[in-house]
Amino acid sequence: MNILDNIIATKRIEVEQKKELMPVDELKTFPLYTSMCNSLVSNLLNEGATGIIAEFKRKSPSKGVINGDIQIGPVVEAYDAYGASGISILTDENYFGGSNEDIVYARGIVSVPILRKDFIIDEYQIVEAKAIGASVILLIAACLTPQRVQELALFAKRLSLEVLLEIHNAEELQHICTEVDIVGVNNRDLKTFTVDVNRSIELSDKIPADKIKISESGISDVDTIIRLRQYGFKGFLIGENFMKNADPSIAFADFVNDLKAASKVDLET
Repeated sequence: MNILDNIIATKRIEVEQKKELMPVDELKTFPLYTSMCNSLVSNLLNEGATGIIAEFKRKSPSKGVINGDIQIGPVVEAYDAYGASGISILTDENYFGGSNEDIVYARGIVSVPILRKDFIIDEYQIVEAKAIGASVILLIAACLTPQRVQELALFAKRLSLEVLLEIHNAEELQHICTEVDIVGVNNRDLKTFTVDVNRSIELSDKIPADKIKISESGISDVDTIIRLRQYGFKGFLIGENFMKNADPSIAFADFVNDLKAASKVDLET
């Protein structure tokens, strides 16, 4: 079994346990369940937007502990204040050191849309995402069939959640359906964890024109964003580049300032 297979096997057990501990009907009583979702789609399409979906994660299977003791509050506040178009928060505990409480807390202090980044395989997790205050869910083509993507995406849309579908190769293009709002190309292979930003460029013209395109993983400099924009990408999910710093807030602010300066030069040339 590869890393992704192990994660999904663990997730199936976790979801069944959660259903016992916190039934769906109880999740629907959470105050945030009836709250309005903020639109990541609108933010990504705003003229002058950074397009950055800044991620908060403490560790990962490929890197181990990235920033294990960091407090989420100051980081997401800085992401919001300095122009993130969205914030991605890992809620998987076993492999990424996250929790649902991270999103609940962040939702109380930031205004930008929050992406619940997890390995969603069951409708229960979508109700859970709505209940904790997420505005967007992630569906990963590598661990779902095209039919299952459509079923889960439709379920999410009925809860007013936006849907980000993550793909890794040309074969997974068949997972794209009407109910998907955003298509993300993960430059990291979830089976081998190797990273290649050219993966986004190679798939860019194969993604339907009516879908917003974002590039995920392996983006560590503003030149890469400028280049990806030329291929129609509106969003850029970046996490480790900020989180590996002692103070991710400063790292993010500096990155955004560099991006604005580079974007201005690019427009003038």
